[in-house]
Amino acid sequence: MKADRIFGLVLIVVALGYLYSATQIRTSFLSDPVGPRVFPYLIGLLVILCSAVLVLRPDPDADWPGLRTAAQLAIALAVLLTYAMTIRPLGFLIPTAFAAGILSYQINPKPSSALLTGLGLSVGLFVVFKLLLGLGLQPFPRGWF
Repeated sequence: MKADRIFGLVLIVVALGYLYSATQIRTSFLSDPVGPRVFPYLIGLLVILCSAVLVLRPDPDADWPGLRTAAQLAIALAVLLTYAMTIRPLGFLIPTAFAAGILSYQINPKPSSALLTGLGLSVGLFVVFKLLLGLGLQPFPRGWF
């Protein structure tokens, strides 16, 4: 119970910092009526609400994950951090394929399906983000083409 309350308080502090950083988002005079701050505000308030539930109603018999699960979570975190650092210099397709493939392998340890999932998600998400939504993504590193 104590761990849930501590975790909830830590999340509240993080969410407050997130909300503060969302207040620093600049809006142009041509922005839509909702503005770019609304989504971060909603996320921050939702995190605070969920964290308050953790503080006020902690789980009395929480089961902590084993060492294997903690290691898998650490690997997933490392993959996502590496993905965030490599997406700009390497483009969208290569880091996304690697990250999706590794995370897929963690879910279902079959190399062939993880490879196909990584490639499929990479190309599929690129098509959605670039062609349908019109985002300015680079498919590969800038010097390649």
